[in-house]
Amino acid sequence: MVSSFGKVLLLGMVMFLFSGWKYKNTKPEVFTLKNSILNLTWSKDNKGWKLSKLKIKVDGEWKTLTSSDAEYLVLYNATKPDTAPLPIYDTAGSKIDFPEPVYKFVTGVWKEITSPVQMNEAGEPDYFYPKKAKMDSDGTLVFSSETSKSVIQSAWSMDKNYSSDINVVISLTAKADGYYSIASPAITTVSEDQLSWGVIPGHFQGATIEKDFVKAFVYGQGIPDRPLLVRERTASTLSPCVTNKDGITIAVIPEPGTGRNPWTGDQNTHSDWELGMSLMNRKHKITPTIYHPVLGEKGSYLKAGETRVFKFRYSITTGDWFTATKHASQDIYKFADFLKLKKAAQSLTDRVLAMHKYVVNDTTSMWRTEQFNSTTIGAQAYLGGVVGSVKDAMKNSDYGAMWMLATVMDDSILKTTRLPYARNFKLEQQQISDGFFKGAVIGQYYLSKSKKFTEEYGPYVEPIGLTYYNLIDIGNILLFDPEDSVLKSRFIAGADKLLEWQNNEGKWQVAYDRETTKPLFTELEDLRPTFYGLVVAYRILKDEKYLIGARKGADWYIKNAINKGHFLGVCGDTRFVPDFATVQSAQALLDLYDVTKDKTYQDAAIKAAQFYTTSIYTHPIPNREIKTVNGVKREDWEISQVGLSFEHGGAVGSANTLGPILLASHAGLFVRIYQLTKDSIYLNMARAAVLGRDAFVDDKTKVASYYWKAMNAGPGEYPHHAWWQIGWITDYLLSEVEMHSNGKITFPRGFMTPKVGPHEAYGFAPGSVYGRQAKLVLKEGMLKSKSPYLDYIGAVSTDSKAIYFILLNDSSEPLKTTIDLDVEKIISTKKVNNLMWLSPEGKGIESIGNSLNIDVSLPAYGLKVLRVE
Repeated sequence: MVSSFGKVLLLGMVMFLFSGWKYKNTKPEVFTLKNSILNLTWSKDNKGWKLSKLKIKVDGEWKTLTSSDAEYLVLYNATKPDTAPLPIYDTAGSKIDFPEPVYKFVTGVWKEITSPVQMNEAGEPDYFYPKKAKMDSDGTLVFSSETSKSVIQSAWSMDKNYSSDINVVISLTAKADGYYSIASPAITTVSEDQLSWGVIPGHFQGATIEKDFVKAFVYGQGIPDRPLLVRERTASTLSPCVTNKDGITIAVIPEPGTGRNPWTGDQNTHSDWELGMSLMNRKHKITPTIYHPVLGEKGSYLKAGETRVFKFRYSITTGDWFTATKHASQDIYKFADFLKLKKAAQSLTDRVLAMHKYVVNDTTSMWRTEQFNSTTIGAQAYLGGVVGSVKDAMKNSDYGAMWMLATVMDDSILKTTRLPYARNFKLEQQQISDGFFKGAVIGQYYLSKSKKFTEEYGPYVEPIGLTYYNLIDIGNILLFDPEDSVLKSRFIAGADKLLEWQNNEGKWQVAYDRETTKPLFTELEDLRPTFYGLVVAYRILKDEKYLIGARKGADWYIKNAINKGHFLGVCGDTRFVPDFATVQSAQALLDLYDVTKDKTYQDAAIKAAQFYTTSIYTHPIPNREIKTVNGVKREDWEISQVGLSFEHGGAVGSANTLGPILLASHAGLFVRIYQLTKDSIYLNMARAAVLGRDAFVDDKTKVASYYWKAMNAGPGEYPHHAWWQIGWITDYLLSEVEMHSNGKITFPRGFMTPKVGPHEAYGFAPGSVYGRQAKLVLKEGMLKSKSPYLDYIGAVSTDSKAIYFILLNDSSEPLKTTIDLDVEKIISTKKVNNLMWLSPEGKGIESIGNSLNIDVSLPAYGLKVLRVE
């Protein structure tokens, strides 16, 4: 007989055993992925498995993010989506008619970007949550589901190397023939009032949602108010990201190899579209989203039973957008490893010497002189697009480089056959007659058949044209020839006109109509470093009124351009979409800082340089795969876009069809920014742009092609570009020298070149080599070396008693080579008393007698200085 107590105990044991059996045989309703800083929890309801909680550890405390439930989306179309452009309407309901027909380089791309797929309006959306989930033994959380069109499996895991990252692999198997696209699920969203920043590098950025479609999508000024898809062909770094007002940034980064490769086999595949990116999901929620494959594009058509795999990662950090994009480019896409692949065929110094031969040759450089107003003006032919041109346009590009090379080489041909006529070109370019435009530059091009100066894409006059083609150009000449009173009077007229055109806020109009004098492009603001002309005016004239104007202009620019991430370009043929003027503003602000010592300008310059990193390709990862380019075998890294910058990217810029450019004006500035920040991204980007680019250099002229697409076709329609190449290479080399010497070898910099970037001129005044005054010198044959990695710069002490050979190793490997010196090329004496290697402090550490055949040993990217007494 069982007692009452026994009955209760027995019943309790049965219930315990039953409950234990039930626990062990019931599937869990919650799964968690967690590491030291991230915690993701999924819960199941009647719709399936949803992400119910997302936490990040901030300062030791767990913070819950606004969670989205990781809903899945697959787009499907039974037939190829329509490619006809959709009508686009503004906020008032009026159809947007953009661009004007004259902008022929933009109209075709506009039709592409307004197609249903790119507007993200194509395909049947299939939203769902996984029905099944399991945790594998290695900690991978695997979901699976089946829809009417596809079977989906996804695997989620915490990255073992980066605690900020969650890896995702989505596999789609088609159940029906058709076109498919997989979207990355949203794991967190940001409301508009909590948005701090959003960016798709190379396309658009900002802290606000911009309802003006053209301003956001074409000019990149703010985040579009719709889930537009952008292409990887002008996305510089594949990491769309959003930052909330708590300072937490989420990026979605595709696995390397997901996006298109710009050259496959023997074909240019730059315009293939394999990856779509957006800062909104299809339901208009703000969240970085990527799509692969792209509906209707390569790889998106599947027969029933075929499978596509999409790999990507979420990266969630307490850093800003710059931290997120650096993680993508440096850690995931291994940007710095590119430098280890690079091989050089010719040193940069030897390229400058070769281009010197090119620019003094009338035929190859297409040098022309014409009579205008009883004056002989000279410039190089310009065969690119200029409104009104019948292949008769002429242009000079880099006046600072022209005067610099003539000076440091003491070249009589340049001094007698180039500089006087280029100077005359400059004088005739400016209007001196009374009227609204008195003192202004009336056009950067001269049309010889119609005998007039004009702008690139219309009869208008830009205030920034005054900065470029009057103040910068004449300012650089005046550094070399300060006694030129005629040029100085023209310079003053230009400076005063620029000051007159500045409004009370500190800004300028984009342009004025040549006939009516009315402002043009009034829907845009002059978000360009126009203020720099007044910095130049102050440095030359020392009149306080120009500095006041420069500061007022810079202050407005910082508030409205730098702080907002909104910029405007200077290329008229693409209707001023953002371009290299963005990075020019960094140097302009640094130059203003040098004058004022106001750290506001230095900080803004660094911020502008950060923005310009989004104009530099960091994908795909270069390798040694053999490819064929115009019948020539090339390794993939040789023709890589990585490290190259846009002329202009975004939705309609030239990089869409032509790829990036080889003109790396930013390289010297990026070395200087590295010196200020110690952030290796700048130094790596400078070197990636500059070194080992011989596949793009013409064998005959040693002038690099302008656009990536041209490969090594030479200067082509742009013979004047050689001067810009001479200018930026010199600026880069001297910036590396200053950095390696810790500022103990330095030469005064002049003013930026017009238009294409921030490189500056040298050679107008002595510099300092370890405290001793010295002038730059470059002569053909002064140093010979068989190594293509050895760059060199010469300097002669102002007392003419010492020559310095400043040697650089432009390789990631140590360098051993032999050099032969010819001091007679530099100074008229054969007598050499002593050759001495100098220490990093400038003291003699190793005498090597008076032999001019010398063994040289340099560490990776190293500097050595040889003094010849």
